[in-house]
Amino acid sequence: MELVVSSLLKIAFLLTVILGLVPVLIWAERKGSAFIQDRTGPNRASVLGIRLGGLVHPIADVMKLLFKEDFRPENAHRFLYALAPFLVFFIALLTYAVIPFGDFIRIGGVEYQLVVADLNVGILYVLAIASLGTYGVVMGGWASNNKYAFLGAVRSTSQMISYEISMGLSIIGLMLIFSSLRLTDIVAGQGGAIWNWGFAMQPLGAILFIVAVFAETNRNPFDLPEGESELVSGYHLEYSSMKFALFFMAEYTNMVIGAALITTLFFGGWNIPWLTRSVIEGHAGTILPVHLVIQAVVMGLISLLFFRRAARERDKFGDARDREPGFMGVVTALMALGAAGSFALKPWAIGVDAASIYATLLQVGAFVGKVVFFCWVFIWVRWTLPRFRYDQLMGLGWKVMLPLALANVVLTAIWLAIV
Repeated sequence: MELVVSSLLKIAFLLTVILGLVPVLIWAERKGSAFIQDRTGPNRASVLGIRLGGLVHPIADVMKLLFKEDFRPENAHRFLYALAPFLVFFIALLTYAVIPFGDFIRIGGVEYQLVVADLNVGILYVLAIASLGTYGVVMGGWASNNKYAFLGAVRSTSQMISYEISMGLSIIGLMLIFSSLRLTDIVAGQGGAIWNWGFAMQPLGAILFIVAVFAETNRNPFDLPEGESELVSGYHLEYSSMKFALFFMAEYTNMVIGAALITTLFFGGWNIPWLTRSVIEGHAGTILPVHLVIQAVVMGLISLLFFRRAARERDKFGDARDREPGFMGVVTALMALGAAGSFALKPWAIGVDAASIYATLLQVGAFVGKVVFFCWVFIWVRWTLPRFRYDQLMGLGWKVMLPLALANVVLTAIWLAIV
C-alpha cells in the first residue's frame, strides 16, 4: 500500500509540473516571439482588468476551445478520427514514467526514490513509447479524409523514422560509458564535477541528440508535418475544439519531455556541479544562508528593474497594463524580503532531517530549472531559424546525422577499449 501511495504522489507531482508548464510555455512562446520580433506580444485578455503581462491569454484559449464547435468532416472515420488526438497526448504523458527528477527524499527514516518507475531498460522504454506517437499522427491525418492532412501525416512518419535512428545511435555512446540502460544510473554517474556530464564526455552525441529531439517534436526548423505555407495546417487540419487542443498540448508536452531527456542524459539531470548530496547535507548550515542571500539580492534587483520600468512607462497604455510593472515589482520585493526575513529562523543551525529535505529540494529545483532552460531554447530556435525544405530535412537526417552517429559509436567503443 505504501508503494502505491508513493507512486501516486510522484505521478501527481509530475502531472502537475508537466500540465502546469504547458500554458506557461504557450505564454512564453508568444512573449518570446514578440521579443525576438520587436513586438509587444499578447496583453489584451484580462480578468477584471488584470492582464498579468499576457498570462491570462492561455486561460482565454482554453475557454475558447471548450466552447468552440467540434466540427467533424463528413467522410471522416468516426472512431479513428476521435481516437487520434487522445492517443497522441496520452503517449506523450507516458514517457515521463522513467525520468528521475531527483535522487530521493527521506521521510521518517524511509528513502523514496524520485522516479515513478526505475526500469533497468529506461532508455529503451523512452524510445519505444515516443515512437508510438507516430501512430496517432498518421491516424489523425488518414482518418480526416483530407489530402493535405494525409500529406502532413506521411511527412511526419518519414521524418520521425529518419531521426529516431540518429537519436537512438547518439545515446549508445552514453550506454557504453555508463554500462547501463537505467536512467537513474546514468544520472548518478554524472555527479560531481561538470566534466562528468554527458555533453562533456559525448559532445557529438549531445549535438546529434538535441537536433533529433527538435525533429521528433516537429518544432521549427523541422515542422514540415504542419508546414502552413504548403499544407494549410498539416495533419491536424480538420480538427477543432478540444481535439485540436489535445494535439496542441501534445506538442508542448513533447517539448517538455525532450528538454527533460536532454537534461537527464547530457546535462547532469538533478545533479548540481560540485554539490553532491553528501556535500549539501554536510554543509547545509553554510549553503542555505548563502542561497538565501543570493535569492534576496537577485529578487531585489529584479524588483528594482520592475519599478524602473513602471516609472519609465507611466501612462503608456492608459489602462490596467500601466500598473502591471509596479505590481510585479511589489511581488518580487516581497520575495526578497521573505528570503531576508528567513534569517530569523537561524538557517545556519539547520538540523539533519531538514538538511536532507533541503538537499532534495535543491536537486529537484536544479532539474526543473534545466528543463525550463531547454524549453526556452526550443522557443528561441523556432523563432530564429527558417523552415527547411523537405529534401534538406531528409538529407540532413540520412546523409549527415546518421554517418556522424555511427562514427560516434565506433570512436567511443575504440576509446573505451584503449582506456
